[in-house]
Amino acid sequence: MSVREHELSLPVDQVAIRELRAGDVVYLTGEIFATAGLPTHDRLLRCIDGEEEAPFDMSGGALFHLGSLNEEVEDGSLRIIYMNPTTSTRFNGHMPRLIPGLGLRMTGGKGGLSAESAKAMAENGCVYLGFLGGGAQIITQAIRKVTGIGWPEMISHYRIARIQVERLGPLTVGIDAHGRSIYDETHTAALGRREDLLQAMRAQRDAVETSGDA
Repeated sequence: MSVREHELSLPVDQVAIRELRAGDVVYLTGEIFATAGLPTHDRLLRCIDGEEEAPFDMSGGALFHLGSLNEEVEDGSLRIIYMNPTTSTRFNGHMPRLIPGLGLRMTGGKGGLSAESAKAMAENGCVYLGFLGGGAQIITQAIRKVTGIGWPEMISHYRIARIQVERLGPLTVGIDAHGRSIYDETHTAALGRREDLLQAMRAQRDAVETSGDA
């Protein structure tokens, strides 16, 4: 079966999100939000609890788990030298609340998210997009400019960067808005394959022991 590809512009609505299926490939154009910070996610939870104001309206948008190396240019703005995904499972405790609380349509990074997060995605019309680990060059070449920095008092990779991108991708739909997760499916398949391998090894061992007794 051929891979389905989608060209999407942000912000995006639920209709377009629910057309995506696990395994599809996506290219994104528009503004994304990116951070690699656990303290940042803690702070976002405080925002949806009304304890402080969020730096951006992310409704209909994408919050990605991406770390970056930045430098300040002459006009005082920031330039991203490179950007690379970080492991999303570090944020399993945050995303089930942040997805509906921020009105996210997309999140992503590498490694997937928990079943609780997948449930929140299905209930709220959101997908998880998998980035190529070590694909900094591919990711960075899609960046056009940094259009805003949230919480600049935090250290660089904890800040929330609002970034204009053009055809960011290829990104794989790892968890779709219908609850299907290629990460869970791969894990289940691997466990099944593991048992087959163990049985084959046991049979080989028994055969060797039997021949040695003869």
